[in-house]
Parts: sequence; structure tokens; C-alpha cells
Amino acid sequence: MDLTKAAQLFLLLITANMIYAQKIIPLYKGAVPNAKPCNKIEDNTVAGRVSGITKPCLYAFIPEKKDSAKTCVIICPGGGYARLAIDHEGYQVAQAYNRRGITAFVLKNRVPIDADCFENKEIVALMDAQQAIKLVRERATDYGINPNNIGLMGFSAGGHLATTAGTHFNTVVIENNNNTSVRPDFLILGYPVISFNDSLAHMGSRDNMLGKNPTEEKKTLYSNELQVTSQTPPTFLVHATDDQTVKVENSILFFMALLKNKVPAEMYIYQKGGHGFGLNNKSEPTDWLANVYAWMKTNRFIKGDVE
Repeated sequence: MDLTKAAQLFLLLITANMIYAQKIIPLYKGAVPNAKPCNKIEDNTVAGRVSGITKPCLYAFIPEKKDSAKTCVIICPGGGYARLAIDHEGYQVAQAYNRRGITAFVLKNRVPIDADCFENKEIVALMDAQQAIKLVRERATDYGINPNNIGLMGFSAGGHLATTAGTHFNTVVIENNNNTSVRPDFLILGYPVISFNDSLAHMGSRDNMLGKNPTEEKKTLYSNELQVTSQTPPTFLVHATDDQTVKVENSILFFMALLKNKVPAEMYIYQKGGHGFGLNNKSEPTDWLANVYAWMKTNRFIKGDVE
């Protein structure tokens, strides 16, 4: 099979995955805030990835039978703040949650590498994450979910976005006339970028968000292990020791900060797996998402009545 036919087949598979999303929900009515005219065109021709996003949205995945806790998870795919790995860190994850009776939304947020499209690239991804939480919380009745049971899940740079939303929620960067809480009720983090400290940062993510020469103040502000308080949401983390892209210390330091602040937390560390394994770590047999469900049940985010 030549590369063109292979790419076409993959796009068909991606489209089939998206069919499972019952609804595509624009994040904003009318003009998208923090935007300016640019020549970016959304591109999903690279297998499983999307870039050039100027119209952020949510893909809603609603299960036929819901866990009675009426929990939902908003999923932030990774991609180094340059693109989104929207298939294996988005659609596939949402479908897995649906099989467990959990409502899921995949966030297609703007990424700061497209600096010419934004007035302020530093906050553009956080804006979209906060708007997603606000929108889902305000429409909870429509989706049959508990507005106080909304989790945020992030992979890699999406983990940095999730932890920024989970530690910077008192700094609201969107229009919020209803004063709706933009704090997620819990976090689930897959091999997350956490720190922007020189020795730990995934430099691609940091450069795309803050530029090549950020100030020490900005590095500290977005080193989210330093921003944890007692109000940071309960958190589950998974990482692999041999991750050569995002050092495992990112998760370890965040976990230690959670413990210091007496925030409920659980962490699973694989010996092998590298980076970007999504739901399936082919190097080790443990199903880490099963551990997430057990943790969610322990913390009463789900009740365990859907199998």
C-alpha cells in the first residue's frame, strides 16, 4: 500500500472514531476571543493529529448507560503545544470511558505555536480549557452529568494544560459573568509535562508557550508543581520511568507537592513504556486505566454500578 492510500485509510478510521461523538460543540458563540486574523488552516492530514486550530470545540461522547455518579471527564490530548494527538490521546480514551458509563468530552483547543493567530499566546490554551469546564458545568443538566463531578484529563503537554487549569483556577482568563467555577473537580494525568524548570522542562512545550527566552518569573509561574495548594483537585498520575521525552520527575514532583498539601493522590509508575503510549503500554501488561477506575471509585467520582 502506498503512503497516499495509507493516509486515506487512516483518515477514514479517524472519521469513524469521530462518528461516535454525538455532538460537536463550539467553545464560543460568535467571535473567538484572543484571536486575530491569520492564514492558518486546520490540518488533520497527519495520522491521528490535528494542527492549525482556530475554532476550538468539544467532541461529546455520551454513553448509553451512565454510572450513577454522573461523572464526566474532559480530555486534553498532548502534542507539545504545537498540535493535538487527538486520536489515541482523545477519541480512543473517550470511547473507553463510555464503555465504563462515563461521559467524556475531547477538547480540541488552540495551541500557542500558532502565535500569529492570537493576541496573547501564553493564555490561549488555558482560555479554551477554562471555557470547556465552564460550558460543561453550565450545561450539566443537558448532558445528564453532575456539575460537581467534572474531571480534566491531560496527556503530555495536555497534562501541563490540565495542571495549569487545576492550579491557576483563581486566575480566570475568560469572560465569566456567571462566576461559574472553572476549577476541575479532579485531574487524571498521563506522562504529563508539569515543570518549566530548566532541568525538567520539555523544552518544545515551554518554547511554544512562552518563547525561547522566558523570564524566571514565567518559568516559575507555569512550573505547576510549585503552584499546588490544598485546593488543587485530587489527582491520578501515570508515567514511565524510561520516558526520554518528559522526565518522570515531572509526575513525581507534582505527586510530592500534592502529598505535602494533603491533596488525595495516586500514582502508577511503569518501569518501561517510554512516552506517548496512550491507553496501551505495550511494554508492560498492566491496564493503567483500570487503576484509574478503582481510584475514581475510592474517591466517589464513580459508584461502580456500570461494567
